[in-house]
Amino acid sequence: MRVTREQMAENRRRILDSASQLFREKGFDAVSVVEVMKAAGLTHGGFYGHFRSKDDLIAQALAHGLASGGEGEGDLHAFVAAYLSPGHRDNAAEGCATACLAADVRHQTPAARAALEEGIRAQIDRFSKALPAAAAADGRQMAIASWAAMVGAVILSRAIEDPELSQEVLEQTRSWIDAGIDRASTSS
Repeated sequence: MRVTREQMAENRRRILDSASQLFREKGFDAVSVVEVMKAAGLTHGGFYGHFRSKDDLIAQALAHGLASGGEGEGDLHAFVAAYLSPGHRDNAAEGCATACLAADVRHQTPAARAALEEGIRAQIDRFSKALPAAAAADGRQMAIASWAAMVGAVILSRAIEDPELSQEVLEQTRSWIDAGIDRASTSS
């Protein structure tokens, strides 16, 4: 039975969604192609109709996951609060691909590294645009520093066993970023 173009596109989206989630949850090396295809509800045999290799899947899943993240839209304080929350910390599979995979991507192909880099550039741009107008002059610097602090805080909070210290890392980072946003709002 022939598969329509629409069904092929839907299957590809399901594979990318599944791979992105599994990679964030377990890391690149701990996830097999068979596992991705099973999670997508498809057979292993169909994999090569969509991707050249697991490396190709990794690069495309990173690009897909980062593009569909949409972080940094709307109210900046609300975004920072949601990103630096226990819910985000405790749900890596549904969370930010950058916080989950940035350290591991250096061992991946140039295409995977480029996909992550593009996602980081896009996030910095979104963050810059969401800053108050008064922050325009220093917006890029503030966006880079804030995004780096946020990603780092999530990584650290996930690595810390002490729940109080883990929460403190999130709260203190959120407070520091919120204060910077507020300062930028009042400066002229």
